[in-house]
Amino acid sequence: MTLSACAVGPDYTPVPAPDATRFTREPTVSPGNGQSFAQGAEAPPQWWKAYRSEALDALVEEALAKSPTLEAAEAAIRAADATVSAQEGAFFPQVSGMSSSTRSRAAGGAPTNLFTKQLNASFTSDIWGANARAVESLAAQAERARLQLAAARLTLAHDVVVAAIEEASLRSQIATTQKLVAIQQENLSLLTLQHSLGAASGLDLASQEAALAQTRQSLPGLEGRLAAQRNRLTALVGRYPSQEIDETFALSELALPKELPLRLPAQVVEKRPDILQAATDVHGASADVGVALAARLPNVTLTADTGASALKLAQLFAPGTGFYTLAGTVSQPIFQGMTLLNRQRAAEARLEEAKARYRETMIGAFQNVADSLRALQADARSVRDARLAEAAARRFLDQTRAQRKYGGVSQLAVLTAQQSYLNASMARVRAEASRLSDVAALFTATGG
Repeated sequence: MTLSACAVGPDYTPVPAPDATRFTREPTVSPGNGQSFAQGAEAPPQWWKAYRSEALDALVEEALAKSPTLEAAEAAIRAADATVSAQEGAFFPQVSGMSSSTRSRAAGGAPTNLFTKQLNASFTSDIWGANARAVESLAAQAERARLQLAAARLTLAHDVVVAAIEEASLRSQIATTQKLVAIQQENLSLLTLQHSLGAASGLDLASQEAALAQTRQSLPGLEGRLAAQRNRLTALVGRYPSQEIDETFALSELALPKELPLRLPAQVVEKRPDILQAATDVHGASADVGVALAARLPNVTLTADTGASALKLAQLFAPGTGFYTLAGTVSQPIFQGMTLLNRQRAAEARLEEAKARYRETMIGAFQNVADSLRALQADARSVRDARLAEAAARRFLDQTRAQRKYGGVSQLAVLTAQQSYLNASMARVRAEASRLSDVAALFTATGG
């Protein structure tokens, strides 16, 4: 019992946190244009509520409740816990019962019966902690399964939010295109009238018809993308396409989160699921080294058998029919063709690999946060410039159309103004959608 208190192999020690105190080279600057970072603040558990959309809240909650991906992750947790419990059973004696009845007859003799009932008990002493390390490794895997569920929940919430924003963006792009179609149709009606009066050429009329047809041609593609996005949202909440969701989304209905909580690097290490998963991989690999090392050391097994055997069933437990056996076995690997040594070396190499993967995961996580910060800073400028450009393009279009009525500008100038307005409006929609999506990316990058 005293010997079994020790466990060979390295004891797990958490990998040191990085010495980085910020995510970017210079101090992080708030995006501006209506947004700021709250340094060191914790994100709310239901971070998607920052968009202040009841439809979005309902969709995310439904996805978290019904997603088959999360159901699979929860089943994986139960399987991992059961595996740990199964391995813990090796700490206890293993007892089994046996009952046998045989009937035999020798040549020329009378038939005889033999009835045997016995119990067998065996216990392998965990002198070097091989089983303790095995349990430790499996427990690390169970913890990893829990963190995989947390990561899956975070990813699912992010995907639902981003898909809803993309749907809102597509609806705005379709509405903008339809608005331009109406403007071009109005211009075509005016040109048709002017052409009938001899005030416009056939070339001007044909160019406007071509521009209208080209704008209309872009609508089916946008509508097809919107339909596909609706299917994606429906699938994310665990439904079939025929059970399409009722919620719809528009950019005007999604609030831009004003103050964004920004965890410190040490907080991200403590909260982000993939970093924590990498840490459990190091823990499990450390325990596996102990398992491999213990396999090379002596092992003690105690066995005991007791029971009774008689020629008649009624005499089975009569005096003189009982028997017992006690045995102790010590085994020591002597030559295994270097198999056990190489398994230990492989386990040690996997431990070094897990440590390197942990550092790699941390670097990637910090890069994700830095990318999100840079993106939000750029988004603030992009949205501001896009709105100014759209307003200018709209003024240019209105002035060009007004002058066209009196022949002050050419039809080419009208077509140019129409295309400029469409491009500027589409750019503004995409910039606003990108800003909303990058907010979700920041929440996800910092661990949700």
